[in-house]
Amino acid sequence: MGLFEVLAALITLVALFSWANRLWIRLPTAIGLTLTALIFSLALVALGGLGVPVERPFLELVGAIDFGKAFLHGMLGALLFAGALHVEIDELIAERRMIGILATFGVLISTVVIGSTFWWILGSLGVPVSYGGCLLFGALIAPTDPISVLAILREAHVPRALETKLVGEALFNDGMGVVAFVLIGEFVAAGHEVHVLEAVRLAVWEVGGGIAYGALVGSLAYRMLARIDDYQVEILVTLAVVTGGYALAQRLHVSGPLAMVVAGLLLGNRGRKRAMSQQTRERLDAFWELVDAFLNAVLFVLIGLEVVAVDFDAVSLAASSIAIPLVLGTRFFAVALPVSLLRRWRVFEPHAIKILTWSGLRGGISVALALSLPHGDERDLFVTTTYLVVCSTIFVQGLTLGRVVRRLRR
Repeated sequence: MGLFEVLAALITLVALFSWANRLWIRLPTAIGLTLTALIFSLALVALGGLGVPVERPFLELVGAIDFGKAFLHGMLGALLFAGALHVEIDELIAERRMIGILATFGVLISTVVIGSTFWWILGSLGVPVSYGGCLLFGALIAPTDPISVLAILREAHVPRALETKLVGEALFNDGMGVVAFVLIGEFVAAGHEVHVLEAVRLAVWEVGGGIAYGALVGSLAYRMLARIDDYQVEILVTLAVVTGGYALAQRLHVSGPLAMVVAGLLLGNRGRKRAMSQQTRERLDAFWELVDAFLNAVLFVLIGLEVVAVDFDAVSLAASSIAIPLVLGTRFFAVALPVSLLRRWRVFEPHAIKILTWSGLRGGISVALALSLPHGDERDLFVTTTYLVVCSTIFVQGLTLGRVVRRLRR
């Protein structure tokens, strides 16, 4: 399949699944598209097993799409920029302590607890896995993706402050999760023990460099927007920030996700107020809302389609049955600890720990990082486990989140 054929087939499937979900299934977009694509994939595989050769073009399509590269080096930057563009920075600053803890220490705690516990349990059951590999699994499954269920939260009338915590965490913890995954991967590949000073140096360069670089790119774009009043050119400037800016961040080995968040926040707040006309603001918002909706639709369709790349066996299913409650329990611990400590200085919304825990869905970044793992004996185990954890959070937590929130807020 050529590139145009792959894109044409993918966009057609996204349109058909979106239409079917809106007409018949009527689930929240992320959940409905994933479910529709998953059912479609399993149906084709089942027909292939019965001797009906309908799955071959579909398998070629999935094989032609490198989900890891497409998401990490293409979609992620645009999704984070679009999300940050519509966030009030004053609200983020007001919730900065909780967001900062969840996006940094929460990710690190989850990485270590999930990785270490997973390694210990699998080792006790006689499954040969390395500690470094389990830490990589902990890092890739640690970032949450609550942005995809914000519509459910708004329908359930979640307090604005709690919604801000979820949005802020979602924007920043993707970058932290990628940094943790890359650092652990480098040390595992090098085959030597982690040196604390070296790890700190690399983390500071990735995180601090990403934030500083994002501020620089955002400031440059702001100055460019302030000198003209042409919404078409201004939209092109923001596209250049997302594409060229993200590509250069990767060349500089700083965190591209964090850079896009910072640039989006700067342009969405200072740039919107001081460098854009009313017409530009309306057109820019409409453009990036469409980009965000389209990329999210593509992302969740790809998650559903990737089932054909997953190797289901007894060991993977057993590991997944361990990982699913482990991930949820670790999320509760990572949320409850900082909330309990911060309650000495501030008041939290009722049932904040329960809502933050249950809204901690995993999404595309976890699947993409798992598929980027080097080929080896452990890769299939971690890919399958990641896929089942992601699907369980999307379908179980995602489908019940609105009900849980409404019941807790009675």
